[in-house]
Amino acid sequence: MNRLTRFLEEKFMPVAARVGEQRHLQAIRDGIVMTIPLVIIGSLFLILAYLPIPGYEFFMEGLFGGNWQTNLLYPVGATFDLLAIFVAFGIAYRLAERYKIDPLSTSAISIAGFLLVTPYKISFTPEGMDQVFDVAGIPLALTGSKGMFVAIIVAIVSTEIYRLFVKKNIVIKMPDGVPPAVAKSFASLIPGFAVVLTLWLIRLLLQVTPFGDMHNIVGEILGKPLSLLGGSLIGAIIAVIIAQMLWVSGIHGQALVWGIMSPVWLSLVDENRLAYSAGNEIPNVVNTQFMDIFYSVGGSGTTLGLALLLFFRSQSKQMKQLGKLAIGPGLFNINEPIIFGMPMIMNPIMMIPFILVPVVVVTVSYFAMDLGIVAKTAGIMVPWTTPAPIGGFLATGGKISGAALQLFNVILSAALYYPFFKIWDNQKRKEEGNLDVVNESTGKSKTA
Repeated sequence: MNRLTRFLEEKFMPVAARVGEQRHLQAIRDGIVMTIPLVIIGSLFLILAYLPIPGYEFFMEGLFGGNWQTNLLYPVGATFDLLAIFVAFGIAYRLAERYKIDPLSTSAISIAGFLLVTPYKISFTPEGMDQVFDVAGIPLALTGSKGMFVAIIVAIVSTEIYRLFVKKNIVIKMPDGVPPAVAKSFASLIPGFAVVLTLWLIRLLLQVTPFGDMHNIVGEILGKPLSLLGGSLIGAIIAVIIAQMLWVSGIHGQALVWGIMSPVWLSLVDENRLAYSAGNEIPNVVNTQFMDIFYSVGGSGTTLGLALLLFFRSQSKQMKQLGKLAIGPGLFNINEPIIFGMPMIMNPIMMIPFILVPVVVVTVSYFAMDLGIVAKTAGIMVPWTTPAPIGGFLATGGKISGAALQLFNVILSAALYYPFFKIWDNQKRKEEGNLDVVNESTGKSKTA
């Protein structure tokens, strides 16, 4: 155990801290976080369009007409189908903030760059014909989750080019009397031209290759391998272990790991959303909602079961008080009171279940969905603070099995935490007893 603690302190923690402070990863994480409210809003309309209530469709059709479902899905398209554009804006904005350059101009140029490398052609075959026709237009698939990796690359590249020109002072400077907004617009002219020129040349070069465009080459080289790994049970387990090890080292594990994996998991959410909307079989088990709703019951480490143990089963005064403080936030998947109050950080006893319990929960949840015992998540982005079992019910498209799995995970985590909880609780009670003896011998208050 001392060897593990020494490894975390001396080897793992310094590397993790450097990775967590890397500005590009921070910008990716924060830029994607900017899109979450929009995706949740779109998900609310998706839920309303497919509420699993008998007679609901006939009721809505009688109330709003035959096109009620199509009309309800407009906001879904305006959020999910433009996800890559929001990401291109958000990442460039956050990275520009860190470089202390004009974030608004940088973000606008990033969006222009993303649209520049995106094919402006839609191919379709009219019904009853064999001939394929091409019309002008950007495919929604490429402005949605499928184009997210390209959006990330373009946002970073365009911001770095912009920063280079600003750093070298290759900008148009206006006289002091010119309004700041106008001055900033002219200052972005040369850096913006350099960004557009660079990405335009890249597009022309890729057109003469077998790939054809940036979306194809990024999808083949980066997107497919990451999706295969990130969408697998092994990928989920690796992500969980790294996140938990970061937590016990004192670093916000989910913020770092989720920041890296979000582009993969969000794209898998959208694949599920499209399949669910079309009435097809849902393809993916692992995605953002799987990790947020079924792994994070009670917070990182699946700690709602532990919060219940602290509240109902603690014998020591300290742990009993912690249980009272932790149970409320834990119901909404916030567990900082447990992580810092127990604590979990560098705790030689509790760090073992804190790392292993989520691995068991993720594995059980994966096979429950993969084998068809529990419904897969339906591409509906439910806020991670949604209490169990409501979160599981909504994330699976209104399926009771999703709610049941969340409740089962709470019971399972409580059972797995229990032996370690008892050791820690007994240790704290013994410390309090020793303190009472010391206080009695000195004539001071017995209060621990």
